[in-house]
Amino acid sequence: MDDIVKQALAKWPNVPSCTGWLMLDRRGNWRMRDDAAQASGSSGVPIRHEALLGFINRNYERDERGQWFFQNGPQRVYVELGYTPWVVRLIVEPDGTLALKDQAGNDFEPSAVLADDEGAILFADTSAQPRVAVLHDHDLEVFADHAALAEDSLSGEFHWKDGVKLSLEPVRRADVASRFGFVPSPAANA
Repeated sequence: MDDIVKQALAKWPNVPSCTGWLMLDRRGNWRMRDDAAQASGSSGVPIRHEALLGFINRNYERDERGQWFFQNGPQRVYVELGYTPWVVRLIVEPDGTLALKDQAGNDFEPSAVLADDEGAILFADTSAQPRVAVLHDHDLEVFADHAALAEDSLSGEFHWKDGVKLSLEPVRRADVASRFGFVPSPAANA
């Protein structure tokens, strides 16, 4: 969390939080959702300002109930999730090795890979701070190039780096949030 955010929280500790105004879409884009977007259920307008995107990414956290938020100074802005709290891109490095980068540009080291019943691929990091991320749909071909899939496309294995093979596990999309302990729509929980 940025120091300026910590200072604002200390100065104004009781600023009410808000919901519905910020969304992380299925492709890892941050979107502003005004009243009209919220009323129509649309995703809103993509945020393109690099400094603002950096600020959001540095101050993006999870609360004790599994709701993700952006700490905007003293105000907590809860995030509507298009699917998972993280979206990753699968990159083939110049030396041929694979890398996963989340929407903030940070490395994502998976310990599990899953395929949902709607065709999405998810990576999970089940370390001390577990995370789950959906693979950007533009990278499905790269994934397929490094996977040995069964006919059902829901099982098989993914050939990760350094010779590590991760078993591909099926999951129902409807079960992902509860399985990984996050709330996709904090507004519905308010």
